[in-house]
Amino acid sequence: MITVTEATATAGALKRLTDEGVSIWLDDLSRKRISTGNLAGLVAEKNVVGVTTNPSIFQAAIGSGEGYEEQLADLALRGVTVEEAVRMMTTQDVRAAADILHSAYDVSHGADGRVSIEVDPRLAHHTAATVAEAKQLFWLVDRPNVMIKIPATKAGLPAITAVVAEGISVNVTLIFSLERYREVMAAYLAGLEQAAAKGLDLATIHSVASFFVSRVDSEIDKRLTVIGTDEALALKGKAALANARLAYEAYEQVFAGERWAALSAAGANKQRPLWASTGVKDPAYKDTLYVDELVAPGTVNTMPEATLNATADHGDIHGDTVTGGYAQARADLAAVERLGISYDEVVGKLEDEGVAKFEVAWQDLLDAVTKSLDSKGVEA
Repeated sequence: MITVTEATATAGALKRLTDEGVSIWLDDLSRKRISTGNLAGLVAEKNVVGVTTNPSIFQAAIGSGEGYEEQLADLALRGVTVEEAVRMMTTQDVRAAADILHSAYDVSHGADGRVSIEVDPRLAHHTAATVAEAKQLFWLVDRPNVMIKIPATKAGLPAITAVVAEGISVNVTLIFSLERYREVMAAYLAGLEQAAAKGLDLATIHSVASFFVSRVDSEIDKRLTVIGTDEALALKGKAALANARLAYEAYEQVFAGERWAALSAAGANKQRPLWASTGVKDPAYKDTLYVDELVAPGTVNTMPEATLNATADHGDIHGDTVTGGYAQARADLAAVERLGISYDEVVGKLEDEGVAKFEVAWQDLLDAVTKSLDSKGVEA
């Protein structure tokens, strides 16, 4: 049984994080989370004000079959395609989660209370198809607090612009490099400008830019370990934070410029940086590293539940840990480069791998649902 004192301590770090201007989103969703009241409980007790999903998350949830049996049986009776079945199940989950989070959406005037759903990852390199899929998902979920996730590939950039221009809120995902992040922000501004030209209300359009964190350390630390010198080993665990902090610097610069000033005057909302992939991969690091050290106003941190619970239990939230660290961040990345590790090669590899991993997860999900539909069809 949790005492009042323990409950207060548990809420303390998460409340401090919220008070510092960081929105806490949950990086997970399943039918079971919704039906058991788990998600509603996290919203009520752990300051969760948003949810992100991706193909891997849905593969784990729907692939298990738990909570989806009745819907799968109905879909099998209707003889739908596997792609339609997957979209019916995922959009139902997102719709239900959006309803749970609607009060957070209202209180934050649309900034939070968001639930993200990703376009088919197989479309990551096809602009027009991504735009069409985004519009279809927006229609299927049919909730004002949905965000459509579009990957930050080269083909994704014009899709971001086109979807925002339709008045649809977008979560841009799989951002690893500072250069690509600046292109993402430019794509968002272009979309807002086109939306304004159409006479749309810019105040209703929101966006986050999901900048991935832990995977950068995983890749660069691996290379530093191979080099093995004292200098190399001393740099382990520094690249990801440095990269994210410089991304926030870029965000500050772009949203203080003249182009943004005109849009702001028309009622537009900033595209907030969202720290993604914040679960620590290396057990040598503190499990709240990518939360404690990425505290800055106007950001989102989307966490797996294990990271959320760890932060609630022993997170060390002590004010802004980003804006004062730009010089050190540049020095850390420069030191990595001097050892012969190419930043551009690393972030390019991570983007390619990120898209590929989601494609594999999506195919695994399709295969699992195909098997379920076939078995239900036989039973029917």
